Amino acid sequence: MLRRFHVLLYLLLSFTLLPSCGQYEKIRKSTDVNYKLTKANEYFDKKEYSHANELYRELIPIMKSTRNFEALFYRYSYTFYYLKDYVEASYSFKNFTEYFPASKDAEECEFMSAVCLFKYAPKYTLDQTNSIKALEALQSYVNRYPRSARIAEANGYIDASHKKLEMKAADAAKLYYNISQYKAATVAYKSVLRDYPESPSSDLYQYMIMKSMFRYAKASVAEKQEERYANTISAYRELKDNYPQSKLLADGGKINSEATNNVKKIRDEHK
Repeated sequence: MLRRFHVLLYLLLSFTLLPSCGQYEKIRKSTDVNYKLTKANEYFDKKEYSHANELYRELIPIMKSTRNFEALFYRYSYTFYYLKDYVEASYSFKNFTEYFPASKDAEECEFMSAVCLFKYAPKYTLDQTNSIKALEALQSYVNRYPRSARIAEANGYIDASHKKLEMKAADAAKLYYNISQYKAATVAYKSVLRDYPESPSSDLYQYMIMKSMFRYAKASVAEKQEERYANTISAYRELKDNYPQSKLLADGGKINSEATNNVKKIRDEHK
């Protein structure tokens, strides 16, 4: 009984969809360019972006030098965006700005091209090449249109891109520390702190620099330990001076005390 119901439902849907599919194919095969454009716009307005995209694509070479081409290409670009094909959308929006640099929509399309790059960029744990491209495009937009109503939104995307890049770099530094590559961890955390000095996690990065230095000193040969423990002590002073309210100072103080005692012990042994 249930199977018969499913078969009937399938047949009903098929018969319902057949006329619309037939109508769409009729539009596609039409040689009336204005009729085809009108129908493409109707599909766009009804949010049937896949059909609109295909019709616009077929019309582009035919309408390239007509007065309708700009509006067509604008909507064509947005069909990719609404279909979440962000690579094609970014490319298409960028092309719009090159084809129509004087258009009232050129600024919007430059912004949308950058936004699509941002949306295409993967989560921070993956390769961040596209985040860098998005950041460059967004920064270029902000520089070109400093008075735009979209500046706040653009800056939001820029901040989010910076955060992803920061998290990627911090994860790489943490990995070095976790696999006991303390010298590399020190260099990596210094790089993160240099690139993101205003980060809410900057005290953590300074703390990890100190902690990595301490571990590196501890694992070093005897003749290198005094110098490397001294570097730990200097790193603690930077933590204390630059982040006097940090919650990491207590743990940092313990490491500093151990490093100081180790320096004293080494010096006493050499007297």
